[in-house]
Amino acid sequence: MISSITSLNADVHHSGQQAERKEAARLWAARLRTFAVPSIARSLRELAVTAVLFVGLWLAMLLALSYSYLLTLALAVPAAFILVRLFVLQHDCGHRSFFRSAHANDFVGRLLGVFTLTPYEYWRRTHAMHHAGSGNLERRGVGDITTLTVAEYRALPRWRKLVYRAYRHPLVLFGIGPAYLFLVKHRLPLDLPLRQFGLWRSVLLTNFAILGLLAGLAALIGPMALAMIHLPVVMLASAIGVWMFVIQHQFRDTLWQHKGEWNFGEAALHGSSFYDLPRPLHWLTANIGMHHIHHLCSTIPSYRLPECIKQFPELCSIGRVSLLGSLQSVRLALWDERSAAMVSFRQLRGQ
Repeated sequence: MISSITSLNADVHHSGQQAERKEAARLWAARLRTFAVPSIARSLRELAVTAVLFVGLWLAMLLALSYSYLLTLALAVPAAFILVRLFVLQHDCGHRSFFRSAHANDFVGRLLGVFTLTPYEYWRRTHAMHHAGSGNLERRGVGDITTLTVAEYRALPRWRKLVYRAYRHPLVLFGIGPAYLFLVKHRLPLDLPLRQFGLWRSVLLTNFAILGLLAGLAALIGPMALAMIHLPVVMLASAIGVWMFVIQHQFRDTLWQHKGEWNFGEAALHGSSFYDLPRPLHWLTANIGMHHIHHLCSTIPSYRLPECIKQFPELCSIGRVSLLGSLQSVRLALWDERSAAMVSFRQLRGQ
């Protein structure tokens, strides 16, 4: 009898907390909507600075080939971060937040897709599905990292447990996975129905444009030099991009709920992290680490996200993940519905 009363009180308390968080998310969305106004001049400046830096670093890597390949590889690190920055600007275009004109967003998004190896229309569709169902346990599997609950993992046969553990291993998650995503899946997305002609056209046109660009560069500097320069940049940039995505959604106190409990605002604000990076890293990644704000109001341009933090510093305490804490988050692989937290395989063994 006492345990039943305790359980009932816990359920009431949980329901009250959930109602408060839903209302808080609704109020935050209303406040943040005022920042969802792009500046054409600022957008063009952000785009120009990023493009010039990328081209400059790429040319510096080409010159460094004559002296030392180690120097070329060292320059690949900042070049990869700038390529990630270009991807985030393309990401803004996909949310129609970079320019006021939908046509301008789509034009720039398609153009950047050639450099980021990302077919714009196809990615935009899957990413919209990710936003629409982020944190919903019944809508996993599109535009996200495959995540099982503890109960689902325990119910798997041994060989499938081994497959999932291999999938969640850092070498696969940040090495093989990104390479497959950008070099294979984005080139030929087999999960895309043939009837989606417009999306297939985006994929094929992007592929042809990439081939044309690479063929032109290979003719100018040679295929070997091109591979030695561009492949490390692409591989490192894709790993950084996947790292950011994992930390943005796979931190310990993230939020996953079943369809009946799930609420968009609550999931956006509490199921996405504030990756508290040093200011230079925020700039290099175009502020995408302020992800809880982005998910709650995706029409805010990335360059205006710091303004939200400055005006509402209390947002820093919601879903905060430090740079050091993110190293620990990498081990988290399962959603524990009992503790409402992400846990590692080691923690599961401890249970």
